[in-house]
Amino acid sequence: TRAASSASENLKSFVAGGFGGIAAVLTGHPFDLTKTRLQTAPAGTYKGAVDVVKQALARDGPLGLYRGVVPPLLGVTPIFAVSFWAYDASKALIHAVTPMRKDKSLSTAELATAGFLSAVPTTIVTAPVERAKVLLQVDGQGGSQKKYKGVIDVIGHLYREGGIRSIYRGSVATVARDGPGSAAYFAAYEVVKKLLTPAGSSPNDLHLGSIIVAGGMAGVAMWSIAIPPDVLKSRLQSAPAGTYSGIMDCARKTIATDGMAALWKGFGPAMARAFPANAATFLGVEASRKVLDGLF
Repeated sequence: TRAASSASENLKSFVAGGFGGIAAVLTGHPFDLTKTRLQTAPAGTYKGAVDVVKQALARDGPLGLYRGVVPPLLGVTPIFAVSFWAYDASKALIHAVTPMRKDKSLSTAELATAGFLSAVPTTIVTAPVERAKVLLQVDGQGGSQKKYKGVIDVIGHLYREGGIRSIYRGSVATVARDGPGSAAYFAAYEVVKKLLTPAGSSPNDLHLGSIIVAGGMAGVAMWSIAIPPDVLKSRLQSAPAGTYSGIMDCARKTIATDGMAALWKGFGPAMARAFPANAATFLGVEASRKVLDGLF
């Protein structure tokens, strides 16, 4: 039946997204940690991205580069699962509201719209995970005393400090980053994959080279526009309660203190991570999707 087929497609999108997320975190976390520390540290703490890595290795060894990895690993399966499910559901919705369309394939603008819509339900999971991850990543930086024992301790601390509202601090900044970012992400992936698909074969066929390049370019497209809201999100989520009244206040104070250039802090590590982490994401999604299609 149609309902059963739609349910199985939804399940496949969800599970494949989860596999893609795990691949992304394991590949990209050291870059992400470097980015967050550059974005949040007081001026003069680090000379640059390489210095962040050096200090992390000197203090905590190689595992120091994976500090704060537990929240995204726990959260990434539902985050990417919801994201890829919501993207496929948004594409289905666009088809449903345009029944008279001549061309079955969606335009780039429609793919971008589906990408933007996918960020809205995803934020419910992303915001608290990012909040815990950022606090763990900046905990103890610059030689200060470590405050948290781990992810459960962070969430408990936030809840005691300000309830659910504290856990969800930075949600508006998360949507401001992930809405336009996801629009660029999914549209770039579909467009590049189509361009690289050999003539006569379908973009749904598994061509590893084109998936790696298209996935990598999707990450680059997303992060090329997502850094300013990401800086504000990192600062909102890592600052003591009461530092900022919201995203606009954070933007105003950041520019007043550190200048416009502060909105692009962490651009290098984000771009260095964008290609490999997102190539790994789409490879994980497409490969697991192929396996799932074979199973049911």
